[in-house]
Amino acid sequence: MKPRAEVGVFGGSGFYKFFKGAKGISVRTPYGRPSASVTISKIGGKSVAFIPRHGAHHEYPPHSVPYLANIYAFKRLGTERVVGPNAVGSLKASIHPGDLVLCDQFVNFTSGRKDTYFDGPETTHVGAAEPYCPQMREVAAGVARDQGLDFHPNGTVVVIQGPRFSSKAESRFFARQGWDVVNMTQYPEVMLAREMEMCYLNISLATDYDAGLEGNPEVKAVSHEEVIKVFNEHMESLRDMIVELVKRLPAERTCECGSALKNARMSA
Repeated sequence: MKPRAEVGVFGGSGFYKFFKGAKGISVRTPYGRPSASVTISKIGGKSVAFIPRHGAHHEYPPHSVPYLANIYAFKRLGTERVVGPNAVGSLKASIHPGDLVLCDQFVNFTSGRKDTYFDGPETTHVGAAEPYCPQMREVAAGVARDQGLDFHPNGTVVVIQGPRFSSKAESRFFARQGWDVVNMTQYPEVMLAREMEMCYLNISLATDYDAGLEGNPEVKAVSHEEVIKVFNEHMESLRDMIVELVKRLPAERTCECGSALKNARMSA
């Protein structure tokens, strides 16, 4: 029987506990191999697939993640909903390390990344006004609230190229635009999911204050060591949240994510 998965989850090594004892499968795509084999397990009666975004040994830096293959692998499994947890730097004093942000918007500052499945000959313009699934975000907010987590129900993530962190000037610019958090992987991942008419939920875990907070010299700039430390400290609660989220997802999709390609193609 062909393997199927209703929900797909991206994440790091800490999420392997979701799938303890589950066997990884190889999924072929026209876009090469995904970051790693796909592991499928059951959560709350739903079949859930997992791909470590950066590879089984964290061998893919943000600008080299095989985003097209990863999303397409989920598509091959029949996945309709994708959960994308990730670490972010906070651009606001009100978003503290350890807080969760359920982003509803992104700003793309990456360059050179392959970011579409549609290279012609049929021109396709997919809307990005509401890139993140409102239905999934509402369910996630309910779970975070019930579990007593510190979270923000919406926010804008600015996506930088990486693998370096922001300069102080860049971070100051992002903050002055009113954006909330900064990350290296949300683009093109979210838009590729939309092109495949999947729902996509971002769960951002703030691990630091990026290059520091303007007016507060005591706040140090981000370091990789600090990111890993804070992320690991909150891994258990993040996993618990996602498990409960998957259980609560209703069978019917009431959003418009599943019709993203409707009227998106140019006809001759």
